[in-house]
Amino acid sequence: MKLHLNAALLGAAALALGGCATVVPPVEVTRFHNAVPGWAPGTRYAIATAPVDGPAAGMPSIEWNSYRTAVDQQLQRQGLVAAGSGDSATLLVRIGFDRSERVSGGGNSPVSVGVGGSTGGYRSGVGLGVGFSFGGGPRRIYDLQLSVRIDDAASGNALWEGRAIAAVPAKAPAAQPSLAAAKLADALFKDFPGESGRTISVP
Repeated sequence: MKLHLNAALLGAAALALGGCATVVPPVEVTRFHNAVPGWAPGTRYAIATAPVDGPAAGMPSIEWNSYRTAVDQQLQRQGLVAAGSGDSATLLVRIGFDRSERVSGGGNSPVSVGVGGSTGGYRSGVGLGVGFSFGGGPRRIYDLQLSVRIDDAASGNALWEGRAIAAVPAKAPAAQPSLAAAKLADALFKDFPGESGRTISVP
């Protein structure tokens, strides 16, 4: 009986640890726009290029490309079309992302900022207050933020902008750049354009 009990406890522990390892935290999303964007499917867009000496300088190209690709895919799902090198674009899309690292648990304060990048568009200084406690002492947490702004290319006026933020355990699969970028971009464009000025939590 004792042997069976120990086996059951070990099995439950393994399931619990497995759940912690694969957890995908919710994403907090806020969007802003004056009215529902009126562009039609097929409208061409271009993604602004980050300045060489700007915030994007020196950032890991793999991480930047992950966020750019994830946003690109979401835009195309809205019926927009990426403009070619010789095509004029009606919309200009600016993308920014930030990743900072902190230690959660054990009485430690937030630690050094990691990497970040932006095309020079919308960047938010909003801090994250979300944390996860799985026990076992201090845990490294990545605070992630993706921001996107869509401008009218001719006038430069902002038509739509939004941000998505999440706190992810550094060792979780969701912390990988490709998965994190896809998760945040999917949440940001959920039910696009979204209710202006409202913050929602996307599972």
